[in-house]
Amino acid sequence: QVQLVASGGGLVQPGGSLRLSCAASGSTLDFHTIGWFRQAPGKAREGISCISRNDPNIYYADSVKGRFTISRDNAKNMVYLQMNSLKPEDTAVYYCNIRYSLQSDYWGQGTQVTVSS
Repeated sequence: QVQLVASGGGLVQPGGSLRLSCAASGSTLDFHTIGWFRQAPGKAREGISCISRNDPNIYYADSVKGRFTISRDNAKNMVYLQMNSLKPEDTAVYYCNIRYSLQSDYWGQGTQVTVSS
C-alpha cells in the first residue's frame, strides 16, 4: 500500500551535483525512517543516508559524509538527497526506502546516477 517514486538521477561529471527526490504515496503515516540506498553493478545494496520521521536522527555512510545531505518534508511525503562533489564511485542505482520495522519496509524503483567525464 506504500509506493515510492525516485527521480532526479542522470549523468554528471565528477565534482558535479545532483538532487534526488523520492515521493511517497499510500499509507505513509508513522514510518520510522526514510532514506536512500544505492547499488552498483556486482555489489550489494548499501545504505547511504536515512532520517527519522520525528525528532530528526540522521545517518550518513562514511563514504558520503560532508558531500551528501538528506532532508525530508513530512507534510509532502517527500525525501531528498542533495549530492555534491560527486565521484565516479558514486555511480549506482539509488533507491529510496521507507521503513516501519525490520519486517516492514518498502522500496522505490530506483534512479540511475552516473558520474563520468
